[in-house]
Amino acid sequence: MRELTYVARRTVEWREAPDPTLQADTDAIVAPVAATTCDVDSMILAGQGFIEPPFAIGHECVARVVAVGDQVTHVAPGDLVVVPWAISCGRCERCRAGLQAHCTAVPYMAMFGAPLGGSWGGLFSDLVRVPFADAMLVPLPSGLDPVTMASASDNWPLAWRLVAPHLAARPGARVLVVARGSIGLYACDVARALGAGDVLYVDPDPAQRKIAEGYGARTAETVEPVPGGFDLAVEATGRVDQLAAAVKCLAPEGFCESAGNHFRPGELPLLDMYLTGVTLRIARDNVRAHLPQALDLAASGKVAPERVVSDVLDWERLPEALPEGHLKPVFVRDLPSSRP
Repeated sequence: MRELTYVARRTVEWREAPDPTLQADTDAIVAPVAATTCDVDSMILAGQGFIEPPFAIGHECVARVVAVGDQVTHVAPGDLVVVPWAISCGRCERCRAGLQAHCTAVPYMAMFGAPLGGSWGGLFSDLVRVPFADAMLVPLPSGLDPVTMASASDNWPLAWRLVAPHLAARPGARVLVVARGSIGLYACDVARALGAGDVLYVDPDPAQRKIAEGYGARTAETVEPVPGGFDLAVEATGRVDQLAAAVKCLAPEGFCESAGNHFRPGELPLLDMYLTGVTLRIARDNVRAHLPQALDLAASGKVAPERVVSDVLDWERLPEALPEGHLKPVFVRDLPSSRP
């Protein structure tokens, strides 16, 4: 089989690898049918990551199950499934607490798409072995488009987690989104659907601001402190100066969710945060814990994540098209004829 391999800045190539096999009765083999870039993949492709190439890239996809071990009962060959980005067993104390990104049954930071916590391959591959298949794989709900939900492995449920719990606790909250990529746009979609009182989306890219406006958000090119502030700020830029600007816009006792991958150091306005009573969370997401709820919202008809998909491209075009910097390209093959 082939796996798409990141080899240098703006350069990926197919490399041959052995076909994965079932190594345990709890494994599954899947074939991605709709795969896309996470926002961090875009940073890696731009040469901003901290891991030396080469390595198999990709950690967002909807896949078709090809084979399962004898103990797998929740999915079967032929099923369409979401493959969460983090490797997790579902049984350890942390997994049972909903902290699957910190599973103790596998090496620290084990994931698809980067050689952290071992080499698990990437989801831009012809075939992928998924361990702990019953715990990890989530069937794609009937009626959801694999192309639209290609990001359900990470960015879509992450955006749900950044916004939904806060709006449940504080209905009508004012939401600021400072973004460079799909996470922020998904967050706008979720915030609008779940009744945010006001959504301001900040991004210098006019094309992305136009998408946000389609979700009912106000938009701006730069962050400016707003009198009265926001109840919730979502930062998804990976830039500490933008994170600092976001927390300065919060109302007293406001909450800032940072989904940016901060590869570069910087300073935060800690005294301002102390005086305002800001809560800041910077975290990798435990996607598997809330993926069913995020998929339920996607199936509700209240959201439109398909607006973020920038291109639908053939699987064979991955080496040439992936490095081009599309917002959210989805690469497809062997899609079901019943696709919506």
